Amino acid sequence: MEKIFTNTQTAFALKSDSELERAYFLFKMIESQPLVRIGTAVTNFALKAHLPVEGLIRSTVFDHFCGGVNEKDCLTVVDNMFTKGVSSVLDYSVEGKEVEDQFDAAFEMVLKTIEFAKERDAIPFAVFKPTGLGRLALYQKVGENKELNASEQTEWNKVEERYEKLCKVAHDKDVAILIDAEESWMQDAADDLVTKMMKKYNKEKVIVFNTLQLYRWDRLDYLKKLNEEAKKENFKIGMKLVRGAYLEKENERAKENDYKSPICVTKKATDDNYDETVTYMLDHIETMTIFAGTHNEESSYMLMQQMKERNIAPNDTRIWFGQLYGMSDNISYNLAAHGYNVAKYLPFGPVRDVMPYLIRRAEENTSVAGQTSRELSLIKAEKQRRKL
Repeated sequence: MEKIFTNTQTAFALKSDSELERAYFLFKMIESQPLVRIGTAVTNFALKAHLPVEGLIRSTVFDHFCGGVNEKDCLTVVDNMFTKGVSSVLDYSVEGKEVEDQFDAAFEMVLKTIEFAKERDAIPFAVFKPTGLGRLALYQKVGENKELNASEQTEWNKVEERYEKLCKVAHDKDVAILIDAEESWMQDAADDLVTKMMKKYNKEKVIVFNTLQLYRWDRLDYLKKLNEEAKKENFKIGMKLVRGAYLEKENERAKENDYKSPICVTKKATDDNYDETVTYMLDHIETMTIFAGTHNEESSYMLMQQMKERNIAPNDTRIWFGQLYGMSDNISYNLAAHGYNVAKYLPFGPVRDVMPYLIRRAEENTSVAGQTSRELSLIKAEKQRRKL
């Protein structure tokens, strides 16, 4: 397969020299684990103490990893990316909420993004997090088949109603909707809800997507069982495939509670699991749609190669590649330049509320081997190319 991800001119075409310098500075900071820990602690303290730091956050880490504070704020970024063939997934990245009015607010925001997506070719997907619509502990209790008390049952009914309304509106407006995956101990209840939505709204085409975190060794088996169900009940499957975002938390909880960790024992096992799942979905592409959410170059090349071998056109709408805004531009923009379907997750929300997301991004870049050094080497190469 032709190696296309080293083309920094294409990767950073939308970045000005000053934006490139800012990106270099940010990834240089993220490269240091002590700096990330100190920066996280100082930022959290400053926000809790209501110190005037939001402007500084906004002009640095926020603007690099987020599209804006509201959906309209994102449009400049959305339109700019689309000039290079890269679509957007508007992701309301406010998380960690616990009360009903906050869940209602998140629900209304997702409804808005569906409306936005309907009006714009540049936004082909909407998205939401399960815990944006209900408490994690409630998902856990439902997933463990524990009896709910009356108030919990009322609360769970509201969660189901929010899923139903969002998926129905997405179906009626012909906008695909991605539903993220979270911690394993809440995921069973979320999976059951998403499957119910797939059965209802994925009859003719894929509207509803679940997410498989493939650092979990059981997810391919889960998909195979779901496929058997889909064949019997005549519905199509949409899956966003990612490696996973809660590795340390998952392993620690398994150790504390003395059960087998749901996480693959090695990074290679995770990579193999990811690639095997991609292959399985390609084997069933007539009834499945893939959203390959990956920053891994080898997995991206593998999918491209398999598409070529199976005579699947780069722009076939059953296959999408996805990366996070502010990361892996060398993958996103070079794929788009070669005609593949690409969408960047574009987080947005009030600066203060989006900080947990931003902190996770910094920690992820610090812990994922090679991610930050790759970003830095690509930025260096582009700076040198521009200088010459």
